[in-house]
Amino acid sequence: MSSFNRPALLLLAMAGIAAAQPALTSIQDILYRADGTRFSGTMKISYSSFQAGDTSNIATANLTLQIVNGVLSVQLAPTTTASAGAQYNVTYSSNGADLFTQVWAVPPSSLPLRLRDILVSTGTVVGPASSTTTIQISDVVGLSNALAVRPTEGAGFAIGRAAVINTSGGIDGAAGNLGDCVRVDGSSGPCGGTSGGVLPLYSDGETPTGTITGVNTTFQLASVPSPAGSLNLYRNGLLMKQGTDYTLSANTISFFLASTPQPGDTLLASYRYANPNNPLGSLAMPQVVCSSPGTSTSAASLTTLGTCTIPAGLLGTGDRIEVQFHFAHTGTATGFTSSVQWAGASILSRAEAGSEAVFTGRLAFSVWTGGQTWDSQSWGGSTTLAAAAGSAAADTTQNLTISFGAQMAGTTTDAIKLENFTVTRYPAQTNP
Repeated sequence: MSSFNRPALLLLAMAGIAAAQPALTSIQDILYRADGTRFSGTMKISYSSFQAGDTSNIATANLTLQIVNGVLSVQLAPTTTASAGAQYNVTYSSNGADLFTQVWAVPPSSLPLRLRDILVSTGTVVGPASSTTTIQISDVVGLSNALAVRPTEGAGFAIGRAAVINTSGGIDGAAGNLGDCVRVDGSSGPCGGTSGGVLPLYSDGETPTGTITGVNTTFQLASVPSPAGSLNLYRNGLLMKQGTDYTLSANTISFFLASTPQPGDTLLASYRYANPNNPLGSLAMPQVVCSSPGTSTSAASLTTLGTCTIPAGLLGTGDRIEVQFHFAHTGTATGFTSSVQWAGASILSRAEAGSEAVFTGRLAFSVWTGGQTWDSQSWGGSTTLAAAAGSAAADTTQNLTISFGAQMAGTTTDAIKLENFTVTRYPAQTNP
């Protein structure tokens, strides 16, 4: 009798264990990547111990699933009817790297559920915690250099104004009246003219006053051409040549007899004239051709320390060139000689004592047809003023070089340096 009851008790015990197994919910879905391909990797499901709704005790553990070709299929104990805090923490991995995490809350269900039915939180990127500290510009590689080359808003920045770059590299709004013109240096002033004045005026297609009789040779213009060479005078559409067909005195045209207008002829004149509201508007400004420091020498032979080349054709009749220079002598043991050459011709050469520390001078060249006249002045700290004048015959249709040279009186450690030289052109200009 006892041997019969032993198997029965075992079956009852096993039935009791089977009855204690928790009910499970099936989760089935297909996982995709953003490009439409199916996800393949691993899914790690971790959870802390909890008591299921049917009083089953679920111990703390981790589950690792292989997701192949996107297929998700797993059975889990429901958490929505379990003890407080029950949830599943899911980490997705691919190619050995954690990608993102999710939290699942699984309800009881006799039918398979999809991922959207159990998802509590959206995906969270796995990585370092977000930084809450201030990031310095220097922390970003290359950012300081990139910002340094970008113009910044200056103190004078203004909306609706032309932008100019200030001395600090910032952007300012151009100052001045709305009708002013902005110059290259950022300054502003009334438009036109080399000094910011209004433009000179123009007369185009003007008919000179005077009766065309075949005898009358004198005609008047409304204004005085300025410069006189700006006058273009046409007779029956043919350009008359000043000095050959007529002469001009102020605003009076006097034809030579051979060019006297005949009855039926038409005279037209076009010219530029000075603006009475701005008599300086048509005047030419001086032009700095060169201005630069030179080199130094301790040699006892003549050495070129600086040059200035005036381009071919720049100089015309009536132009004036002004040259200024400064030499500095280091040491007191040995004397020196300084010189200035104009197109290879020596214009100035003076020997100084070893005690002389500086030597300076000025030269002026006046350009006329076929040559130039010049004058010079030179002096030093203890050297007396010397003046001279002469003439030269440089070809101004070719490049013309002004050379500054010096040499020591003998072998020495003293040195002579060309501190600076400036060459300025004063263009020929007819008084309006």
